[in-house]
Amino acid sequence: MQTTLKSNVTFQGTGLHSGLAVDVVLHPAAANTGIVFRRTDLTGRPTLPADFRDVIISPLNTRLGNADGVTVSTIEHLMAALAGCGVHNALIDVDGPEVPILDGSAVSFVRGIVAAGLRRLSAPLQAIEILRDVAVSDGAASARLSPATTLQIEFEIDFADAAIGRQRKLLNMANGAFVRELCDSRTFCRSADVAVMRANGLALGGTVENAVVVDGEKVLTPGGLRHADEAVRHKMLDALGDLYTAGAPILGRYVGLRAGHAMTNKLLRALFDQPDAWRYVQCDARIAARLPGVGISLADLEAVA
Repeated sequence: MQTTLKSNVTFQGTGLHSGLAVDVVLHPAAANTGIVFRRTDLTGRPTLPADFRDVIISPLNTRLGNADGVTVSTIEHLMAALAGCGVHNALIDVDGPEVPILDGSAVSFVRGIVAAGLRRLSAPLQAIEILRDVAVSDGAASARLSPATTLQIEFEIDFADAAIGRQRKLLNMANGAFVRELCDSRTFCRSADVAVMRANGLALGGTVENAVVVDGEKVLTPGGLRHADEAVRHKMLDALGDLYTAGAPILGRYVGLRAGHAMTNKLLRALFDQPDAWRYVQCDARIAARLPGVGISLADLEAVA
């Protein structure tokens, strides 16, 4: 069955790139609504469905846009929280151009969603089953979807900074794995890149309080890392959020090598351009039990650092 929230959930914070104060309110929504963002600060309160076809390619975040030029940016952490908690329908009010960064991870979104609880709807839930390999690449970066009975995410990164270096991780995303393993992992950047981003009008709201900032072998963020491999965990978090713009849970294995938001979006476009590579399947109890978010509880959150 599809789900939605039992009650509204409100978040307040600052946009990572815009530097603007933003309020976000998650509302329950009817079956088959999907995840829809609404810009409440603009005339007419325009809506933007979280659809991969409406993603404006950006290397630093996931940004939705419509034909009228209305956008909402940095949706990936909230999308990951919704996917990882098993929320299928929600109307999300945003009173600015960007979802707030909060602490740079998805843990605050997860806490709010778990506290609100989920309501089951009478409509059946469909998942996207991957039938054969689909892959995309760009230089040394690549991403692939392959058949699997659950959503699995495998990621590998390789950075010159010793504080990050080469990291690889594989997780089966069923049964609360996102909440326990990934949701508190923060976005990260190199200290040398911060000035460049700000000179280009980005990261205006970024601080060492909402991102892991590294300089060579040093971690400049107070308190250091939450996980020794926090960087690759965060890339997996991003991938889960970006994959959820497919409009339904995915049953398949995602493998990302030095991939980012643009690469995952390119992969989804390639997938849906090949009708023989996927199909919709109705989720019976057996399939539903393998989806992200099924069975999560406060105990899963208590396991988060």
